[in-house]
Amino acid sequence: MRAVVYQVIALAAVAAAVWFLVSNTLHNLSVRNIATGFDFLDREAGFAIGETPIAYSPADTYGRAILVGLLNTLRVAVLGIVLATIFGTLIGVGRLSKNWLVAKICSVYVEVMRNVPLLLQLFFWYALITENMPGPRQAQNPLPGVFISNRGLKVPGLEGYSLDWILGGLGLAIVAILFLGHWGKKRQEATGQVFPLGRVALGLIIGLPVLGWLVSGASLTLDMPVLKGFNFAGGLTLSPEFAALLAGLVIYTSAFIAEVVRSGIQAVNTGQWEAAGALGLRRKQVLRLVVLPQALRVIIPPMTSQFLNLTKNSSLAVAIGYPDIVSVVNTTLNQTGQAIEGILIIMGAYLTVSLSISIFMNWYNKRIALVER
Repeated sequence: MRAVVYQVIALAAVAAAVWFLVSNTLHNLSVRNIATGFDFLDREAGFAIGETPIAYSPADTYGRAILVGLLNTLRVAVLGIVLATIFGTLIGVGRLSKNWLVAKICSVYVEVMRNVPLLLQLFFWYALITENMPGPRQAQNPLPGVFISNRGLKVPGLEGYSLDWILGGLGLAIVAILFLGHWGKKRQEATGQVFPLGRVALGLIIGLPVLGWLVSGASLTLDMPVLKGFNFAGGLTLSPEFAALLAGLVIYTSAFIAEVVRSGIQAVNTGQWEAAGALGLRRKQVLRLVVLPQALRVIIPPMTSQFLNLTKNSSLAVAIGYPDIVSVVNTTLNQTGQAIEGILIIMGAYLTVSLSISIFMNWYNKRIALVER
């Protein structure tokens, strides 16, 4: 009974504190004649955004502008997580290499990169890209249709009605590969027969997009970048801001992931290495088939924290001019004066994305956990 009373008192104290803060804030806003609410999201934004993964113009609403910023954040976060995981895993394995030079290079990389603040690394990569590259008129042209300048990397792009069908076919191929991989694993456990997933996956990744292109009427053209005035028009652009942010996040986070992977591998008993070696497996096979599957149970929880850190660290994009959600909302609240609402939008966006990552990683962690019998 006493424990219940203590919990009720604690809950009441928290509720009273929240009520005081909210009521005090609303009172102060009312005294200063500052409007509250999210009605401003339906008003015309009136400002341009440099990188827009979806159609956007200054005539669109603040709500659409914030959506563009959120998509820019998700784009750099997803790519950063994938690349940092791959690169960090290679560095972590390299630290355990029997080759002295490889192990020392990986160790120096980890110690240097994770002890230099991320913001300084972003400034370094941004300065390196923008100051050492020529202007658009003197752009480097290593391949036909490819231009490298201080405005970014310009490459040919695809456009046309068939593009959506091709992307749909690629997405369907990925889903089919995941399903076949799960089915093939169950089939192998039941019958011992190995399903040729590699060849089937290659066929699906090539075949389904080509089939979508044919079904849609083969309506696809190549959009080549062309120099017009002081910049390029057409094609696809990898901006210096996006490249610097992605490079900084990947290089910084991969150093921490490398340590997570190294500690996970070392947590596996050495007897596993010796037993697998006694069966005639090579060191690479032992690592891939025996050690890493067991190390995942140690690696996944701290790896989740690194994924969350990378996502939240992407908010530093505002320092180098990349239009993520923080940058777009800052512009919005400067124009509208809705500071509290703007901060709540940023908090809600990062909270939603972070919780989604946590839910997925916790599900995967439970899936690979050992089941006691």
